[in-house]
Amino acid sequence: MRGKLRKYRSRRDFGGTTEPHGDTRTNEGNSGPRFVVQKHDASSLHYDFRLEAEGVLKSWALPKGPSIDPRDKRLAIRTEDHPLDYADFEGVIPEGEYGTGTVLVWDSGSYGLRTDRDEDATQPLGRGRIDIWLEGHKLRGGFTLLRMSRRTEDQWLLVKMADEGADRRRKPLKKQPRSVRSGADLSTIAAHGGQQE
Repeated sequence: MRGKLRKYRSRRDFGGTTEPHGDTRTNEGNSGPRFVVQKHDASSLHYDFRLEAEGVLKSWALPKGPSIDPRDKRLAIRTEDHPLDYADFEGVIPEGEYGTGTVLVWDSGSYGLRTDRDEDATQPLGRGRIDIWLEGHKLRGGFTLLRMSRRTEDQWLLVKMADEGADRRRKPLKKQPRSVRSGADLSTIAAHGGQQE
């Protein structure tokens, strides 16, 4: 565990940021592994897509956010593993800290692998293709994460499968901008410094 979070911890001053250090390893009684999508208003607005595997959150940055239209292929840039308790993080990362900006929990829920093998997301991650089924508040159904090239470990695509969760007309990024955790939007979280409760 300590090694998996080394990069995450080395980038942060926990005396200056309220982001979790990663000492908590609980799944909080959820029935399956979790996924979370965090909306992050940093130097540029983007979304962070995270899957629980091997006691951490495997993470990708989505410059345009997820889409529920199977025609869309969304760039997903692999980033460092995050601690499990980051799935609940919502607040303001202060100026001067890595990832400066406001973060909200845009969607969350459980996920499962679409495979007959008994494995977690780490094995298909190594193979460069992860087929998953999301049970979230805003995202539901099948998605595929596909590495674009063996030569570039960090460049992936996120694509919605054509199933009952697909919809070319519904635009959840625009029509459902608020946090599923607090109900707040980015400006409210920024104004309160992340103190919503």
